[in-house]
Formats: sequence, C-alpha cells, structure tokens
Amino acid sequence: MLHESLRRIGAAASEVVILCDALEDVPLWIKDVDGHYQWVNRSFLLNFGLERREQVLGRTDYDLCAPHLAELYRVDDERVLAGESIVGRVELIGRYDHTSRWCSTTKIPLHAADGTVVGTAGITRPTGDAAKATPGQPLSQALRLISEEVGRPLSNLRLAQVCGLSLRAFERQFLASYQCTPQQFVRQLRVRMSCQALVQTRKSLAEIATDYGFADQSHFNREFRRLRGETPRSYRERHAD
Repeated sequence: MLHESLRRIGAAASEVVILCDALEDVPLWIKDVDGHYQWVNRSFLLNFGLERREQVLGRTDYDLCAPHLAELYRVDDERVLAGESIVGRVELIGRYDHTSRWCSTTKIPLHAADGTVVGTAGITRPTGDAAKATPGQPLSQALRLISEEVGRPLSNLRLAQVCGLSLRAFERQFLASYQCTPQQFVRQLRVRMSCQALVQTRKSLAEIATDYGFADQSHFNREFRRLRGETPRSYRERHAD
C-alpha cells in the first residue's frame, strides 16, 4: 500500500526509507528470509560501532552478536516469517562494546505482491531505565543460561535462582515477556539450534538429539515436526547441497 501511494505521487520508496537515518538511538533493519541484512539505518550502524552499511549487508546476527543473543533473535524471526508480528517485545540488544541493554523491539513480516512472506523488518529502542540494564537484570541471566546449556536439563527453579527471583515471579515474568512458559521456550530453542547441526554437520539424528537435550531420536522427531511441520530428516534433505 505504501509503495502504491508513493508511486501515485511519483516518489520512490527508497527516498522515504532514507528518513530512517534521522532516527536517533532507534535502530531499524530489514532482513531476507534467511536472516541476511538487506538494509539498516544509521542508528543500527552506531549501535554496533560500524561506519558503512556495506559492513552489515549480507551478514546475519551470528556475525554481529553473541551467539546466545543471535539464537534468540532468530527464534523470533521464525515466528515473524510464519506471518506473526511481534510488538513491544522487551529484550536484550547487543552493542559494539560487547555489552547489551534492554530495548523494546517490534518486528513485522514483509510480503511480496502475491502475499508471500519475503523477509522481516524490525525497529528497537531503549526502554527508559531499562536502557541502563546490566546482565544482572531479571530474565537476562536465564536467557543466557538457556542458550549456553540448551542441551542440558534446566528446571524453572534453577532459572529463577540465577535471576534472583522466586519461582512464581520468574514464571509470571517469563510468560508475560515471551508469551510461552520457560520450558516451551527451551524446547523451541533446542529445535531451532538443531537446524544448524542438521545442515552443517554429518552427525546422525540420534547424536543431534542427544546434543540438544532430547530424550531420544523419537522425541526429537516429535518436537521438530510439531514446531516446524516436518521431520529432522526431511529438513536435512531439503537443505542439502
């Protein structure tokens, strides 16, 4: 609709997008379906201590962020690619100095003329006092632990303890922030992280199941199919060179 309106008055969409460079401390980005950056604004570059868009375009979050943050971003991207919009998600955003701060992030799917989702776009901004947050802020330590020990058993009690919260407060805050329980989040992340091993290694499905905390290959198959709509084997074959 925006493109059509701009065409009616003879303007190019790219001219409007350039205005996003004027947004102070509000990074904005566009990615393709595989997570490669296609466009970012100046605030995005400054957040990562970069000078030119060419230093970002074609790269992914894994090139720019700590692995545990990149995995979390990709989990959200998968939801957006499925057609869901994420509005006002409070999350940690990595920075040029290897620190992170709490920001409010909104992501939307980008559609082609035929309605096909062809990428994602997002914008984020510091959330007031949360912009000064340290890694000790509630939930951040749990997210780090989940990502670093995704293949090991993690109880809600342990996750609550590393956050310095009671079990009830932790579960309530997690559900409010991520619209799922901590254990649902763990299962989603395990499936997402297993995708990389399926494509980039020759490990057997049983080995990958063990590496990523599934009880056995059958359990891995069930969870993968439930969350991604296909089996691990079909996913591997579909992405084979």
